[in-house]
Amino acid sequence: MNKGLVASAVLAVLFSSGFLQPADAHAQGGAVMELKSPAFTRDVMIPAKYTCDGENVSPPLEWSGIPKGTRSIALIADDPDAPIGTWVHWVYYDLPPGANTLPEHVEPAEHPAIGGTQGTNDFRETGYGGPCPPSGTHRYFFKLYALDTELNLPPGTKKKALLKAMEGHIIGQAELVGKYIRK
Repeated sequence: MNKGLVASAVLAVLFSSGFLQPADAHAQGGAVMELKSPAFTRDVMIPAKYTCDGENVSPPLEWSGIPKGTRSIALIADDPDAPIGTWVHWVYYDLPPGANTLPEHVEPAEHPAIGGTQGTNDFRETGYGGPCPPSGTHRYFFKLYALDTELNLPPGTKKKALLKAMEGHIIGQAELVGKYIRK
């Protein structure tokens, strides 16, 4: 079998699934998605206010570069360093495609006033549950997805079901990683 053809096929699947974006998306007429927070920057400590040691409210988030054809936006925040496996802190989906921010302290409601639907985190709660590592420094991945469809999933949907529903519909994505250690 031709290794070049296999590699091309694998890359085509990764690009079409949204797991990879072209490095020069701007040159191809697309946008490169970017996710930021005014509360913390990439790979630095998340302020205690957004953790179980503080007010445990969601941090403000801002994004740009949403691709044309986006019908909804989804967000997953999780901790891959948890001792029992990846711990899910936030599941949020069906945000309107025109949205480009989430304010600090999104209410823990199934359907927040700002739009979208929130799922259930691994604390078994609706909405955001902040970092609360049992020991050591953990990384927290905030992953934003641009989708070519509205998912219309019921409130309380968990990460695994959201990921399954998003399969084949991701047209862009961005990530912000913060860290936290309890004092």
